[in-house]
Amino acid sequence: MSQLLEIENLQVHFPLQQGIVDFLTRKPRRVVKAVNGVSFQLAQGQTLGLVGESGCGKTTLSRAMLGLVDVAAGRVRFDGDDIFSQNRAARLALRRRAQMVFQDPFASLNPKMSVGSTLAEVLRFHRICLPRQVPARVAELMEMVGLSRELSVRKPSELSGGQCQRVGVARALAVNPDLLVADESVSALDVSIQAQILNLFLNLQQEMGLTMVFIAHDLGVVWHLCQTIAVMYLGRIVEIGASSEVFHNPRHPYTQALIRAIPQMHAEASVSTDLLSGEPPSPLDIPRGCAFHPRCVRVMANCRSGAPPESVDMGTVQVACHLYDK
Repeated sequence: MSQLLEIENLQVHFPLQQGIVDFLTRKPRRVVKAVNGVSFQLAQGQTLGLVGESGCGKTTLSRAMLGLVDVAAGRVRFDGDDIFSQNRAARLALRRRAQMVFQDPFASLNPKMSVGSTLAEVLRFHRICLPRQVPARVAELMEMVGLSRELSVRKPSELSGGQCQRVGVARALAVNPDLLVADESVSALDVSIQAQILNLFLNLQQEMGLTMVFIAHDLGVVWHLCQTIAVMYLGRIVEIGASSEVFHNPRHPYTQALIRAIPQMHAEASVSTDLLSGEPPSPLDIPRGCAFHPRCVRVMANCRSGAPPESVDMGTVQVACHLYDK
């Protein structure tokens, strides 16, 4: 199976603006290490779930893999081509092959345009079909995401959050992409609507063979949708592997804590007393050694110093944790 997306030691840093005191004293500019050495591959037709707490770098990573932000180091290869060494025309062509569905369904749509006009604009701009074919293609896209054709005349303010998110999915599908990145695309929706959108993504993946990156902060949301799960903490992937293996047999203490935090719906379920405590450290001041060690219940002496732990191959899972050092 060919690799559609290959990410190698990717780093994305955001320098902070210096204050007048820092400038006069010539202090070095501080840098936010939003993505701090991420590597993985995604095969054609596969779905990757990227999970972690807010602020861990998931959204920045997703934008970097589409070439929407500059990188400090590392490579992103899409279908074998390094996207950051391409010219402007090639990068524009990439954006047709790789699309994103955003978190806020209302903010991602033009409030002054009807649903039909929004979809038609994409079709015309990218010349997906002949002008006379645009209305039929708009109707087809709406049907594909479970929306009635009658809604095409409505504006986003006249739709529910779930309906707006379906329009966002339809807009992304309008260019027939090879890769679809869904960035927290269900977190702003009610639980019942979340299930509908997740089922929509599942059906689209199965019917169209889409390659997908699905970003969430909840492991319970992605484990049945994705073949692979990557768990991210402070800019690094701490565990990645087959979905069922990561979910049912988590190795990294952070992954274990995330799974314990998933609400249990049956009456016999007991509330875990061993949940993740505290807040993640600032990406401006990442702890030495393993960045997770200030919150880890299994911390050891070698976790507190030196370089971050390297990823260890454990069959269907790779884990970056000193518990599994050879």
